Amino acid sequence: MLDDAEGPPRTKRLAPFRIGEAAVTNAQFSAFVDETGYVTEAERFGWSFVFWAQVPWSVGPTQALRDVTWWRRVDGADWRHIHGPDRDLARDRPDHPVVHVSWNDARAYAAWIGGRLPTEAEWEHAARGGLGDVRFPWGDEEPDDTGHFPCNIWQGRFPETNTCADGYAETAPARSFLPNGYGLYNLVGNVWEWTAEPFVIRSQKRAAKARRAQTKGFKLAKGGSFLCHKSYCYRYRIAARTGNSPDSTTTHTGFRVVMGV
Repeated sequence: MLDDAEGPPRTKRLAPFRIGEAAVTNAQFSAFVDETGYVTEAERFGWSFVFWAQVPWSVGPTQALRDVTWWRRVDGADWRHIHGPDRDLARDRPDHPVVHVSWNDARAYAAWIGGRLPTEAEWEHAARGGLGDVRFPWGDEEPDDTGHFPCNIWQGRFPETNTCADGYAETAPARSFLPNGYGLYNLVGNVWEWTAEPFVIRSQKRAAKARRAQTKGFKLAKGGSFLCHKSYCYRYRIAARTGNSPDSTTTHTGFRVVMGV
C-alpha cells in the first residue's frame, strides 16, 4: 500500500534477539507503574482517543476527528480507563494487551525491564515464524467474516457493524488464537505494536513527497488491530505499516519488547 510506504523491498541482516511471545499486558504494565510511579502521556494530557462504539453513554458528547469520525477524544481515557473515566477496565482484563500507551511510554517500559522496542526487520522476521515470504503469520490464507478466524480483526461492515464472529468486539487476551511457528501470539490483529523506528517513506514517487511532510517525526507501528478489515484497513498483513506521533495514544495500540541474547 503506497500510503503506508511498504516499498521498495530491502534486505536486512539481523543479530540474534529474543522477542516477547505476546504484547505487554495490563498486568505487566501495572507492575511497572506500581514500582516506578510512571505516569503515561495520556494521563498527563488528560485524554486519549477511543473508538466511537466503545465510548460509554455516561461519558456524554465527545469530539470526533475531522477526517476519521469514528475516533473520539475522551477526557479521562487512559491505560487503566480504556473507555473513559468511569471504570478501571485494565484491572478487569489483566491478560489483555495494555493500550492507550504512546511510543514514549512503550520505550520507558522496555527500558525498565532491560529491553527495547523491536526494529521493523526484527518484528517482520518474528511475525513470519519461519515460513518465509508469507502474507500472514500463519501463511497466505486470508481471514474472512464467516469461518476462518486466525486473528482478532473486524468482521462485518466497518465502522458501523461488527458481528464479532471471532468472539471479540475489541481486544482479546494477549495469548489468544494459535501462535505462529516461533510460538508468538497475535503479531497481527488485536493491537498495533510500536517499533523502535521512525515512520519513513522511501518511495521516490511524486505523491510520496507530500506524505513525507505530513508524517515527519512519526514513529512506526506494525500489525494492525481489532479494527482492521480488508475493505478499509488491510493492515493485518506482515508487510503493512502505519505511523503516528510518538505521544499519540488510542484504544488499539500497544507494544511488545525485544531482549538481547
